[in-house]
Amino acid sequence: AQKVASQEVSRGILICGTGIGMSIAANKVKGIRCALVHDTFSAKATREHNDSNILAMGERVIGPGLAREIAKIWLMTEFEGGRHENRVNKIKQYEQQSDATLTV
Repeated sequence: AQKVASQEVSRGILICGTGIGMSIAANKVKGIRCALVHDTFSAKATREHNDSNILAMGERVIGPGLAREIAKIWLMTEFEGGRHENRVNKIKQYEQQSDATLTV
């Protein structure tokens, strides 16, 4: 997450038992939009709609074949921007403010 946040790398993939703890920890890093994904539909949607920059998966939850397919789709899918850009910009703006209230 630190390397993605510092733009040393553009995206990251995290894998552990469930993916839950890693996704929570990654999302504590400013600039990170980590998505915990267990299906191909969500892999595509999180890139298109949320511009996620880290993918988290649980190896106890999904098998290696599905994990590869999720990663492939996530890596190949671009952010759509447009109406979704407003949401991402709100998240970025919220990160810049210490006592902000986020209205989604």
